[in-house]
Amino acid sequence: MNHIATLILSSSALALAAAAPAHAQDAAPLPADANDIIVTGQRASLEAARNVKRNSDLVVDSIVAEDIGKLPDTSVASALQRIAGVQVQNGFNNEIQNPIIRGIGDILTTLDGREIFTGVGRGFSFQDLPAEAIGGIDVYKSNSANLIEGGVAGVIDMKLQKPFNFSKGLTVAANGRVYHGDVSDKTSYTGGVLVSNRWDAGDGEMGLLVDVSYGRNNFSRPVSFNCDPRSANHGPPGATDMVLPTCVGGTTDTGHNTRPQVNAAFQWEITPELQVYVDGLYTGYRSKFATNFIFADLFAGNSITNAVAGSDCFSAHVNGAGFNGSSTDPVENLCLGQSATFNGVDELTSTQAKKQRTDQYVLGGGVKWDTDTAHLVFDASYIQSKNSNRTIIVDVAKHNGTVNVIVDDNGHGTTVMEGDPLSNPDGFVFANTLFQDLNKSNSRQYAFKLDSTFDIDSDVLREFQAGVRYSDRKGSFRAVAGGPPFPGPDRGTLVSSVGLPSDFMVRSPDSIPYINNGSHWYTPNADYLLNNTDELRALYGAPAGDPAWDPTRNYDASEKTWAAYVQGKYQIDLGDTALIDGLVGVRVVSTRRTLDGTSRVIGGAPDGGDLFVPVSRDTSDVYALPNASIRFRATPQLQFRANYAKTMARPTFGDLNPGLSLAAPGGNPNVTLAGSGGNPDLKAQLSDNFDVTAEYYFGRSSYVSIAGYYRKLKDRVASSTSIQTIDGYRYEITQPRNVGSSKLKGVEVAGQMFFDFLPEGFDGLGAMGTFTLADSKVTTPGDLLEGERLLGVSKYNYTAGALYEKYGVTARVVYTWRSGYNETLFGAGTLAGPDTTSQFNKVKSNGRLDFSIGYDVTPNITVTVDGVNVTGGKYYSYFDNPAFPHDIRIDDKFYGASIRVKY
Repeated sequence: MNHIATLILSSSALALAAAAPAHAQDAAPLPADANDIIVTGQRASLEAARNVKRNSDLVVDSIVAEDIGKLPDTSVASALQRIAGVQVQNGFNNEIQNPIIRGIGDILTTLDGREIFTGVGRGFSFQDLPAEAIGGIDVYKSNSANLIEGGVAGVIDMKLQKPFNFSKGLTVAANGRVYHGDVSDKTSYTGGVLVSNRWDAGDGEMGLLVDVSYGRNNFSRPVSFNCDPRSANHGPPGATDMVLPTCVGGTTDTGHNTRPQVNAAFQWEITPELQVYVDGLYTGYRSKFATNFIFADLFAGNSITNAVAGSDCFSAHVNGAGFNGSSTDPVENLCLGQSATFNGVDELTSTQAKKQRTDQYVLGGGVKWDTDTAHLVFDASYIQSKNSNRTIIVDVAKHNGTVNVIVDDNGHGTTVMEGDPLSNPDGFVFANTLFQDLNKSNSRQYAFKLDSTFDIDSDVLREFQAGVRYSDRKGSFRAVAGGPPFPGPDRGTLVSSVGLPSDFMVRSPDSIPYINNGSHWYTPNADYLLNNTDELRALYGAPAGDPAWDPTRNYDASEKTWAAYVQGKYQIDLGDTALIDGLVGVRVVSTRRTLDGTSRVIGGAPDGGDLFVPVSRDTSDVYALPNASIRFRATPQLQFRANYAKTMARPTFGDLNPGLSLAAPGGNPNVTLAGSGGNPDLKAQLSDNFDVTAEYYFGRSSYVSIAGYYRKLKDRVASSTSIQTIDGYRYEITQPRNVGSSKLKGVEVAGQMFFDFLPEGFDGLGAMGTFTLADSKVTTPGDLLEGERLLGVSKYNYTAGALYEKYGVTARVVYTWRSGYNETLFGAGTLAGPDTTSQFNKVKSNGRLDFSIGYDVTPNITVTVDGVNVTGGKYYSYFDNPAFPHDIRIDDKFYGASIRVKY
């Protein structure tokens, strides 16, 4: 689909929306909380989400499940990409992940208003909670004093189903979905059952809900890559004055993940004024997969032949290694190479066998008390998040190969190893070390909060809000990375000569279309690496058992936070329908931490070994976070907003690790030594946020809105070097510091419209669309990114969709597109163009088309077919210059079918 045409279609739909007549019934107030609505259809869900946006005191966009266990997308992160201002990425397992709001990833995630996180991180891995458990999602883009602090970008609140969401009596619902991946060529599934009941109990009523789900996702994601551009004047002879890739290769991530989940909730309305509730959640994430590498070390060969230069030529300072150098290095006149043959090359394969596990436990409860003038909620919660990752890596190689390379073959590299030697299991030798990357984390938090609202009979002040919150969080992290080299000469021992089982070398589970014409290769057996690690360690001359944790990477953290807020809601009536209202408040947050780590003095022990010294630090900080907002409702359909809020995001525990790794001091205190580590003195990142909106609501379910935003961030965490004196010696310490600053501004347009005025049959049609312009700039003086856009942020992205709901048919087709962006910074060494201070891995624009078509077989049974990424959108990146591609990553297409039953 042409993205320009799609954007025109979306803009046309919004223009129609703005021109459509409003209906008189819109003057009536609409519900403020979509979760108080029993949502049973696609249009009803969009209408409920619209009402949240319309009646909120803040800038909020929402998603409401159109039925039990049915978000409008296959995952939470996938659903979020439909919201204006939210950008996402496709992960290694072909699932949408890593949402950012308006260019920033520092997001506070809550579950039913309670902070939730993964491991020792500040953020939440959305893949850890299956979409089947979610009843709705609110994305807060502006802030107020009553929201938990911790998200510079905003707050994402996920909501589980509760028994009082349903009518009295017994409700039973079940859903199941199977889907097939075009690339993985495997079928995956998800399924769940929800049982809820409400019944009278004395003067009140009770409700109990249990929801269980389980899913298995099989995946394969092929990637083909060129390595860093390099001057061939500094490599094997035969390609004078050309720039060619240092290496070429590819990977496939192949395996599966599973998600078990169960949540339960109990609600008891003792009287109309008093309710108590208890709820809990367990959700798990299990992943077992292998990253299978195929690789050619081109510049380690002995000659280059058949080299062909392209027309993209430039001059640059080049250092002795063949990379972009300094102004004192010689200038070379170079052209980007188009193709070449590399001879005498080592060709390698590698298996990275991986197991990942996350367990999340949430338990909470509280009391709600409502009278005509007072509304109080006390909530207590406990969360524990345990995470572990295990990676075992073995590399093997073959010598003296010949590799034909096309640098740019329609946006990607193409590699052919003559004779396809890696497709034969014989002749491999061991290369490099047995690498073990192991880590585990455990974090828990107790939290207690009291929120109160008092209605005030005043001409201006209508509500007074106040609240307090206390949280106590502890986290621990343990890690080690590395391993022993293979004994004997480097790359000199045959795999077949050391007594390993015959199936140690196995055919790769998947292939890569752009490498060796899509043939499979042989690589170490991932199951053997994971299940027989001790045998491998013995082979490499290491003792049995996992290596000891690295003390300098280990840390323990304890963090206690007290927060209190006051906030007033005002309203000024301007005639029968017009009014001005808003919020003014402030939240004050005090945090105390104890951080324990270990410093290492390299070679500082009496026997010449490393000296390890425990380190403990106590820190504290206090922040005041004011906010103010105003809404002008000109008519029941038209309103305008303006918001200001100061927000904060705390440093990660990993950055706060007080441990340092220091060079051993010598006899001369005037010599500057080297060191690196964390920084317990980091401050929170702060942002001043400004938002303005214009919103027009019409019909039963339609609206159009436009929003502008501006963010000014300071104290962002970035790596920096400083001179410090420790025990009388001068050290040049590299550690994270509050040196970053940036600015963001942008415009968001969103709308949806249902064409009720069309003739019978066509009046079930609807359209929706969003468009975002995000203009960001790094303003940190001296930073390599100064003046550049924030990494990972597209300047433009949009969503355009068509909807239909009538005669039991529910259909939706949605196209999502984002423009190109700078993903990572390579630094000055990459040689893809003239002298420059920085070179980026740039990602090309990309779009995805999804659809679903459902039919109500009976009032209680719905069947649906759907497709994800049916246009086969792919990830393409390049080294600052499109003529020198970096990666192509093949995003899978999925086609599925589901059934939902509800009684």
